[in-house]
Amino acid sequence: MSTDSPSNAARRSRPGIVKTLLVCAALGVAGVLALWWIFTSEPQPQRESAVRETAMLVEVEPVEAGTFQPLIQAMGTVQPSREIELSPRISGQVLELSPEAVPGGEVFAGDVLFRLDDADYRIALEQRQSDLLQAQAQLEIELGRQEIAERDYRELQKDLEADNRALVLREPQLRSAQAEVRAAQAAVDQARLDLERTAVKAPFHAQVLSRSASAGSLVASGEPLARLVGLDRYWIEVAVPLDRLPWLAFAASADTGGSMVDVQHRSAWSQGRSRQGRLLRLVGELEGDTRMARMLVAVDDPLAREPENAGEPGLIIGSYVECKIHGRDIEDVFRIHRDHVRKGDTVWLMRDNELVVLPVEIVFQDAEYAYLRGDLTARDRVVITSLATVRNGVPLRLAQEGTPATIADG
Repeated sequence: MSTDSPSNAARRSRPGIVKTLLVCAALGVAGVLALWWIFTSEPQPQRESAVRETAMLVEVEPVEAGTFQPLIQAMGTVQPSREIELSPRISGQVLELSPEAVPGGEVFAGDVLFRLDDADYRIALEQRQSDLLQAQAQLEIELGRQEIAERDYRELQKDLEADNRALVLREPQLRSAQAEVRAAQAAVDQARLDLERTAVKAPFHAQVLSRSASAGSLVASGEPLARLVGLDRYWIEVAVPLDRLPWLAFAASADTGGSMVDVQHRSAWSQGRSRQGRLLRLVGELEGDTRMARMLVAVDDPLAREPENAGEPGLIIGSYVECKIHGRDIEDVFRIHRDHVRKGDTVWLMRDNELVVLPVEIVFQDAEYAYLRGDLTARDRVVITSLATVRNGVPLRLAQEGTPATIADG
């Protein structure tokens, strides 16, 4: 039995290795050629324009031209125009109270709200009247004495110096008696006035907000009895930006003039209900941190007690309300919704079925509208549809009624 040596085995395996390498190389070349053919024979994509050549579907609104009155919105707090702490001018015990002397009660000028014990003041008046009668009697006695002195002086038939003659005729005594009468009369008047002041009256048409005394209370002069607010007028203090002031008109007096104001209390009144007021005064101080201008709006008959305001909602002190102030007229402008003013103070117009991006001057903006000047006409139509492609000359077409406008691709 014979065996192969290692050298012989190596010579026999060498052709197999070469063959294997040749096969692998052929497969690699074939793979490279296949990849090259795939990539070179694949159709090349053609780049198309991102902007459609077809007209974009849009909705438009007309431009309004003319003279307009803007509405300036502001929030404010209702407060009374007249408020007092009703106090007695004398001391005494409260004996009676008016049925309206309760929180929410309505009183008119001259109504007696509290009546104090007047016994001491009636006695004081009688004493002062007695003193007056005594002083008047002393004056009459002195007048009689003066007549006697004058008769004696005539009988004396002697000229005296002015000072001596006044003493002889008792002129100082007469003036003293007359002064006593005047002082006694003043004391009577004061006592009568104190007696009248035992009836504490309402100084004006008012509503009682609070009461701090009851029957039997012992009160001193100046001590608060009740808090009253006038019902003829309420104020609303509002704050607006300083650049709004040129468009506002303030009242020429407390009762006339001023921009009209629509007052709404959305949290308390039904939708659409409002009260009418007018812009009264500019408060000479800016508001706290906001640095806005403070103003007063006057609302007459705030609780709607007068016949002409019957059925209208009433204002409540301290409530937070919305005020729409009618500003001064803006003449010769164009008006569109403020949301349709685009970036860079431009508007999109549809002219000859094409998009026109037009720069404009914004004269004023309120909460709803923008008032513009520029190369606009009353025939222009504002594009209100959002567009992804914005450039002059883009073709446009109107959306059919009832069909929503789509956003054009860019």
